Amino acid sequence: MMTVKKIKINTDNEGRRIDNFLISILQSVPRSKIYNIIRKGEVRVNSSRIKPSYKLKIGDQVRIPPNLNILDKNLKSIKPKEIIKHTQDILFENKNFLIANKRNDIAVHAGSKNYVGLVDIFRKKYGENIDLCHRLDKHTSGCIVFAKSKKAAKHFSKCLSANEVKKTYSAILKGSFKGVSLINMPVYKNINSNTKKAISKFIFKKKLKKTTLVDIQIFTGRTHQIRIHAAEMKHPIIYDKRYGDTMFDEKLNTGIHKMPLHSKKISFPDLNNKTIKTNAEYPIEFKNLLMNLN
Repeated sequence: MMTVKKIKINTDNEGRRIDNFLISILQSVPRSKIYNIIRKGEVRVNSSRIKPSYKLKIGDQVRIPPNLNILDKNLKSIKPKEIIKHTQDILFENKNFLIANKRNDIAVHAGSKNYVGLVDIFRKKYGENIDLCHRLDKHTSGCIVFAKSKKAAKHFSKCLSANEVKKTYSAILKGSFKGVSLINMPVYKNINSNTKKAISKFIFKKKLKKTTLVDIQIFTGRTHQIRIHAAEMKHPIIYDKRYGDTMFDEKLNTGIHKMPLHSKKISFPDLNNKTIKTNAEYPIEFKNLLMNLN
């Protein structure tokens, strides 16, 4: 018989919103499910219903409904070969952070189509204190940062807010792109979303066959930001099934169909203000595309 879980809030989680707290501790649960159980009152704090914006206090008792325990089985079913496959390329590690070179075939969070997310795999190997610091799309490869403690996760979040996290991506775009282009255009996840500022800087790197290799610096981190901005310039990323040009992609005839978007570099200050800086090598599919299009 499944039982209700009760968690007592400590100083690590003081001041966190209940929705963000649940997202971090229930890594295998889709966000939509978390907001649903809060709205229905299945999650309670000190026996009372709360809103997603409720800020936790030291000593609060958080009730987790028993039906979520079913999802623990997903974590237990992670195979050793999956752990090896997704954790073999560690770019940096110290007592606060771990940075990996993410493959382009796994989502960072579990969802309706993914029984397990990358963060579940890292928690399975490195312990349940692992927190995801930022996101990458399922089909985006490269630098992904994990915090080893709540303190480190809070620090990274503050760095993001202060624009102290510097990210550079690489992508292969349709057509001939030249020079530098700064795109300052709001990105909408859906038609009902609030307007959110989004800024990307595209920089020419190399002319390829009917395509162009570019670097992209992002100054905001919106969902699908680079992909939407590239399409807005009429130079979508090749093999982007959502925002790209399918007919153009078919004519390229490369035999490779994975979207070439890669988080190449990331840097940010550690808790002691010393800069953490790392580069991620292109995945094999990206390298093969460069060879085919050279």
